[in-house]
Amino acid sequence: MSLFSRFTLAVRSSNQHVLSRLLAVQRNMHSKVVIIGSGPAGHTAALYLSRATLEPVMFEGQFANGFAPGGQLTTTTDVENYPGFPEGIMGGKMMEKFREQSVRFGTKIYTETVSKVDLSMRPFKFWRENYEDKVPDTADALIIATGAAAKRLNLPGEDIYWQKGISACAVCDGALPIFRKKPLAVVGGGDSAAEEATYLTKFGSHVYVLVRRDKLRASKVMANRLLSNPNITVLWNTIAIECKGDGSVLNLLVTKDTKTGEIKDLPVNGLFYAIGHVPATDLVKEQLKLDSDGYIITEPDSTCTSVEGVFAAGDVKDKKYRQAVTSAGTGCMAALECERWLSEHFPE
Repeated sequence: MSLFSRFTLAVRSSNQHVLSRLLAVQRNMHSKVVIIGSGPAGHTAALYLSRATLEPVMFEGQFANGFAPGGQLTTTTDVENYPGFPEGIMGGKMMEKFREQSVRFGTKIYTETVSKVDLSMRPFKFWRENYEDKVPDTADALIIATGAAAKRLNLPGEDIYWQKGISACAVCDGALPIFRKKPLAVVGGGDSAAEEATYLTKFGSHVYVLVRRDKLRASKVMANRLLSNPNITVLWNTIAIECKGDGSVLNLLVTKDTKTGEIKDLPVNGLFYAIGHVPATDLVKEQLKLDSDGYIITEPDSTCTSVEGVFAAGDVKDKKYRQAVTSAGTGCMAALECERWLSEHFPE
C-alpha cells in the first residue's frame, strides 16, 4: 500500500472516530446498566454483567479523580498480593488485562468522564464532561465504582519518589524488596498509622512514626500496641518537609520539629502515608447517603445504596480494606445484585 493510501485511510479512520464520538454524545443513549469507574470493582462488575448478556456500558474516565483509566492501580508498580500472578505484575499491566477481559465479553467502554448525574427518577440521567448542556444519556441502573484517592502531603520530591519509596498502602507495598530490612517511616497519628507501622515491622529493620503533635489520635489499644513495640520509634512534634534520594529510590526524609523548628535528616528507604483517603463521591453528593467521611453508605452485606437501582462497589464504599481483591469482590456483588434487580423491574 502506498504512503498516500495509508495516509488517506488514517484520515478516514480518524474522521470516523470523531464523527462516531460526536454522534454518541449528541444522541440520548440509553443503557440497561452503566458502570462509572474502571478499577478492579468496575471491571469485575462489567465482566459479570457482560456474561449475563446485559450489555453494560462503562465510562472509564479521562483522568477522573486524578487517575488514568484503571484507577489507583495505574500508579502502582509491583502488585504481588493479587491471586493468579505468582510472579507479581505491574499495576498498569494488570488493569490492561482487566480491560481486555471486559471488552472481550462485550462491555462497551467510553474513555470519558461522567461529570453529573440525576438520580431523582428512573431512568437515571447522566452527563459527560464538557457536555453538561446537552441532552443527557440515561440508564435503568447504575454502578458507582469511582474509587478513592489517598491523601498526600505534596512534599518536594514526592512526585519523583512516589512508588519508588513512597506509598499510601503498607499492606499493598510493604513486602516489596525495596523495603525489606530497611528503615521505614509512617506519617500519621491515628489508628491507620498505628496499624500500618505495626504491619511494616514484619519487613523493615525499624519503623519511625512521625506525629505532628505530642499525642496520638489512635485508640488506646492501638496506641499502646504502637508505643510498646521495640521496633517502632515515635517522633513527636515532627513533620516531613522534603523527600530525597538518588533519583531512583528514596533514601532520606527531611523533618522539622513543630515546636523548635529544628531541621533534621532521617535516613529511611520507605515513606508511608497514613493520613486518610478521599472517596470520589462529589458526583453523587446530596443524592446518595454518605457517611461522615464521604463514603457511600450501602446496606449491610450488600452494594445497594439509598437509591433503588444504584449500586456502589470498590473503594468508594470501602474505608476499611481498600485492596484490589476486595474491590473486585464488591464489583461481583454489585453485578449480581444489579442483574437480579433488573430482572425484577425490567423483565424481558
